[in-house]
Amino acid sequence: MPATGEAGRVYLVGAGPGDPGLLTLRGAEVLGAAEVLLYDALAGETIVALAPPTCERIFVGKRAGEHALAQTEIEALMIAKAREGRRVVRLKGGDPFVFGRGGEEAEALHAAGIAFEVVPGISSALAAPAYAGIPVTHRARNTSFTVLTGHEDPNKPASAIDWAQLAGPQRVLVMLMATANLREIAQQLLARGVPAQTPVAAIADATRPTQRTATGTLATIAEEVARHGISAPAVIVVGDVVQLREQIRWFDTGPLFGRRVLITRAGQQSAAFARALLAHGAEPILAPAIAIEAPDDATAAIRALDELPAHAWLVFTSQNGVDAFFARLASRGQDARAIGPVKVAAIGDRTAERVAAHGVRADLVPDAFISEQIARALIARTRPGDRVMIYRAQEARDVLPRMLEEAGRRPTVVPAYKTVVAHDAAFGEKVARADVLTFTSASTVHAFCSLLGGDAGGAARGKHVACIGPVTACAAREVGLTVDIVAEVSTTMGLLEALATHLPPRR
Repeated sequence: MPATGEAGRVYLVGAGPGDPGLLTLRGAEVLGAAEVLLYDALAGETIVALAPPTCERIFVGKRAGEHALAQTEIEALMIAKAREGRRVVRLKGGDPFVFGRGGEEAEALHAAGIAFEVVPGISSALAAPAYAGIPVTHRARNTSFTVLTGHEDPNKPASAIDWAQLAGPQRVLVMLMATANLREIAQQLLARGVPAQTPVAAIADATRPTQRTATGTLATIAEEVARHGISAPAVIVVGDVVQLREQIRWFDTGPLFGRRVLITRAGQQSAAFARALLAHGAEPILAPAIAIEAPDDATAAIRALDELPAHAWLVFTSQNGVDAFFARLASRGQDARAIGPVKVAAIGDRTAERVAAHGVRADLVPDAFISEQIARALIARTRPGDRVMIYRAQEARDVLPRMLEEAGRRPTVVPAYKTVVAHDAAFGEKVARADVLTFTSASTVHAFCSLLGGDAGGAARGKHVACIGPVTACAAREVGLTVDIVAEVSTTMGLLEALATHLPPRR
């Protein structure tokens, strides 16, 4: 559809049912180029965050029965923003054309002469049953399924649903927006001969770590939904396929399913850990307590690049040190070749991987990812008088250089970056929501305590505290935290494994 005049373009984008991993590639691409974003309540924060920082974000959804804007106002707003010549994304939960009023919005855009594109999303009608372990078709049970709304337009003079037609013995019904009317819907089906023992499932918060599923029969499902506290939005599935749930349920059996895990490490380093938590069924809560900045005086970090050839070893004690080193090389028009014959040590696997990303393979990665272990390993591989450059945080412990010096080596300590407290007005609220607190360094512990006004123990009461290693655990205990879990391997994946081992999943 060609654009008219100076008008922009509108994209009707389906965000999917909630799991950010289910957003389509095209949806992510369009979001990444949005200039105006009109989004619903069912579009998750993670997906909304894909829009550029400069994008104008406008919430137009419905929460607790209250509409931010009426449908006609949403359509008028889309048109107005497009006529400013801007790229407008209308982001909707699920699929725009599956009970999403996307058809009405497309009609309005067409009538206004505005160019538009529809980007389909994964509907909860398909995703919710799948994440609950319920196939909507099965060769041995049914050959079709019907998707319908349980909440029709209140302005219609009569229901358009032919309940008699839907009452077949092998019917599988998938109903959206049906929770409030579930008892009446069950009565309609029972009155038309559907057996009272027909299996039924109700799935709330589908595809999210907060997903809850209640199962019962047509005769009991209303009571089961009330007993489990399930409310809208929920998807209802009626039919024999519901019986397969106990055999093939997979999502809500994850080792950390339902846990709300606070991640306190710096924001740019949290993505991989957050994805791994999601894959294990947990809800990651991003609450970076620290941020990474340049050191107070960068002179030594810059001078170190010229002094490097006089050293036998270059030691990185964190991924941040690696990033700082190669960023400074790049600013001088240099790359990994500047390291020359100098050997490289990395304190852990992730740090070694970050070094490898710059084309350098670490010559030494200790078995235990702590300063004492890397010091012993370096002493074993060097001779007295050898110079060792340690590219690290300016506030790091002095254990490594002290041990090297005591062994007759000549350490050069380079303050490459510093960690500072990351201020977040919502930090306390995020802590309150979590039931597991994770710490990946002593600096995250101290920043956590600072952000909570020194009352770390009080904020952690009733929650599990997990630390990446013994040094971090020691720092946590010093500020009054009771440490429940310490990873055997001091990496985020080691921390994840420790969580999965020591925390039983919630059901």
